[in-house]
Order: sequence, then structure tokens, then C-alpha cells
Amino acid sequence: MISLLIVDDEKIIRKGLQSVIERQFPYLFRYRFAENGQEALELLRQEPADIMFTDIRMPIMDGIELLEQLQDHPVKPEVVLLSGYNDFAYAQKAIRCAVKDYLIKPVKRGELFAVLERIMLEIRMREERADAADEEASLSAAELVTLHLTQKDVGDALTPDKAGLSWLDAGYTLGLLTQSGAGSQVSRSDAAFFKNQINELFQGDGDWLLTRDGEGGTILIARDPVMFYRLAERLRGSESQLRIAISDSVQGLEQIRWAYSQAKQTLKYRILLPERDVLDYASISERNERHIVPVALIRRLLNLIGMGRGDEIKQLLDRILDVRVISSCEIGYLERISQLLNEELFDELFRIYGHKVLGLLRTYAHVGHIGNFDRFEDYYIAVEQLLDRLDRFIQDRGEKAPTEPNTMQKVVAYLQTHYANDLNMAVVSNHFSLNYSYFSQAFQEYSGESFSNYVRRLRLDKAKELLVHSDLKVYEISEQVGFENVKHFTRLFKDTEGITALEFRNQRRQKVEPRLR
Repeated sequence: MISLLIVDDEKIIRKGLQSVIERQFPYLFRYRFAENGQEALELLRQEPADIMFTDIRMPIMDGIELLEQLQDHPVKPEVVLLSGYNDFAYAQKAIRCAVKDYLIKPVKRGELFAVLERIMLEIRMREERADAADEEASLSAAELVTLHLTQKDVGDALTPDKAGLSWLDAGYTLGLLTQSGAGSQVSRSDAAFFKNQINELFQGDGDWLLTRDGEGGTILIARDPVMFYRLAERLRGSESQLRIAISDSVQGLEQIRWAYSQAKQTLKYRILLPERDVLDYASISERNERHIVPVALIRRLLNLIGMGRGDEIKQLLDRILDVRVISSCEIGYLERISQLLNEELFDELFRIYGHKVLGLLRTYAHVGHIGNFDRFEDYYIAVEQLLDRLDRFIQDRGEKAPTEPNTMQKVVAYLQTHYANDLNMAVVSNHFSLNYSYFSQAFQEYSGESFSNYVRRLRLDKAKELLVHSDLKVYEISEQVGFENVKHFTRLFKDTEGITALEFRNQRRQKVEPRLR
């Protein structure tokens, strides 16, 4: 496993990063945590880390000082800097300390995953180069293919003719070998087993090559595509559970990346075509039918979680993951649904309930990516089970939440004090450990208006007090009472009061001043 150290003084950031990464890359990382640079250094002295994510601003020892201290460390991790401040000066210091990347909080999932995938690729390539150096100093035919796949500059060190790969010019098919439940990963020992099986099966006849792809995967290149079907048939029903995704026929080493990209795309369809042990690009490339991704249904699903309406949740899930639609569409349609379930549902639940639901989300981390499943039915069942457990967990928590009469009084008092902060219903309900849906209904019943209307009215009332009793400018008042920008404030003020903020100030002061005389 890859060792990942997360350094941040906020626990919710540390655990939040772990939750998001685990659902995208389950069982791939071993996590450790530190609250500051000093604690991180101590952990690194005990055991090195492959990758380290560190915040910049932390007590005791900040991220920059941690990086400077690491320069003399014998084994340095690959470092990704996290910061809530888009500060170029910090970035410059980080560059001098050989930081791999610099991410701004709140970290976007796509950027986080892209950075991790790039670093993991570099780690794998280093390991494979080290293995190759131990076995043989010179480049082999298999290494030449791997170098082309990973877009490395081979130079004049080796050519297809010198490597015995001239047969590629006549045409070949590339296959990506996989095992059930292993994504695109095949262990080195299993790769050796496959090589022996191929040798026995074809007894030295035919042109073929077994190699690695630089990402931990195993590829088989063969002149005759029938080889893939014969290999799959030989191993059918064995413990290896081999499945192969193959490209169209191409010619020349320069087409290797194109063929590999076809095989990788084809491999994604194994979840929809579990009965096939050989998937070919030609059979999936004609899937052009597109369908509108059900974003609204996924957001509606979020509103039902914790309400104890399991039947409605099941009906919505059936509509979202409609197998009739999914089986006829490109795999990108299912990938997009999976992504939205993560971002609009599971991530949002974590944002609302924090570490309270982290245990459940970690238990079902494999739900985060469809590539972790061999059958669509298995993915559907896993999502259904997670939704059911989240619904029951949050419902129970809502039923146990404080419901005494003065709860909403405390909420209102909190709003009266913190009205200028960045308030929303999720933040406030979580602060009082109340179920999100319960909170919405209880607040409406108590105050007679929705949460957003109440906060808006409260801020306007505070603004009117400042307009009359202070000399602050309108934009200063807008900022002090919690509005995002003055344009929004002035427009809302006029819509509500019928006059502008300045007209309101002049009118009220004219009424007050005669009394003072």
C-alpha cells in the first residue's frame, strides 16, 4: 500500500480528505495524520511516507518550516501543499522546496485526484525502473513498449527492429488483462502465470508480447486476435478469473498509445457486460446514444435521506440507476451518475454531518467508483445498502436530537449573534446536532418563515439600525451585516423597503432630528 501522511490542524479537513480519497481509491493508501509540522516530522522519523499533504498555516510549526526541515531528511515524501490562501509568496517558497503541487482549499475533487494519479504513476515508474535495473541494464522489447505507453523519450537507445518488434508493422491487437475485483491491476506473479499459460498454449508459435503499462496493469500484444479468445477460454472457470479488453487492429509501434486507450475505454464496460470474458472495442465504439443525467433526482434523493421514507428512496434510485437506460448508453453516462452521487449526495452528507457519518462512508468506500465492481447489479446493491444505512442512521440521530421547546430559542439566539457570518441551514443544523430535514421543518413551525427568509430579514433589520445610528457607508454596512456584495444588498433593500438605503437613512434621520431639538 502507498503511505499517505495528511498534515492539517483541522480534524475535519484531515478526515474529509481521507474520506474523499478512500472512495475514489479504496484499499490503496495507508493513512497517517498530524496536526502540525512538528508532529509530522516525528512521524516521518519513525517511518517514511510516500506522499504528504500539508497545510501551510498551522500552529507550532507551519507547512513552510516543515518543508525546510525535510530538506535534510534522508527519505523525503512527495509533497502536495494545501492552503486556504492563494498566496504567491508561499507558492514561491514551496517551489524552492521541490513541492509536487499546490492546491487551494476547498480542494476540488478532480484536481485532487489528478495530482494523486500523477504522483502514483511516478512512484510506479520509479519502482519498475528499479526492478528493470536489477534484472538487466539494457532496454528490452517489453520496456520499449512501456516507455512508448508512458510517453517517455526513448531516443535512439532502441528501435523496433533491434528489439525484435518489426512484426508490429504488419498489424496487431492490444489487450489489457484484468482479474475479477482487481480493476486493471494484475500482480507480477499472476503476470508470470499468464506468460507460462501463453507459452504452453501456443508452444512458441505466433508473435506476441506480455508487458506492463506503467500504471500497474498488464498488457498482451498479439499479431492474431484469436489468441485472446483462446487464452480466455483456457482460463475460464479458473481461480484467475481472467477478463481481457482488446483494441482494434492497428499497425506500427507509434499506434501503441491509441490501441492502449481503446483497450482502457473498453475495459470500463466490464461492469455492464459481465458475461463476456473478452471485450472488444469494436462492439462498444458504436454506443453513441446519450441520455440526460438525472441531476435533479439525485438532489431530491439528498432531501429524503433521514426522513424514514425508504420506499421513495428506492423508487428514486431505480429511476437514477435505470438498467434499461444505462445498458444502452455510453459508459460515460454511468460514470457521470457515479460522480454526482459522490459529489451531490455522499460528499454533501459528509459536509452536513461531518465525522458522524464518516464511519459509514468509509465502510462503503468502494461505492465511490464503478471500476471497483465487476457487475452493475453489485454496484446497485452497494449504493442501495449505503443509502438505507445512511437513512436509518440519520433518522435515528434526528429522533434523538434535542427537541425541547427552547431548542429553537437557542437557534434564534445564535442567529442574532452570528448573523454576519457565512450562514446556511446545513451549518446551523450541524452546529446544534439536528437532523437537516427536521431542522428545516422545526424552524419554519417556530418562526413562521423559512430559514433563508428569516436570516435575510434579520440582516436587513440590522442594516436599517446601522443606517440610522451610524455614519458607515452603504457598502460597509452591507459587509458588516453579512451580505456577499453591495449590489445584492442594495437591490434587496429597495425590493423590500420600496426605497434605496440612502433614501431610508435620510428619511429616518429627518424624523429623528426634530425630536432631538
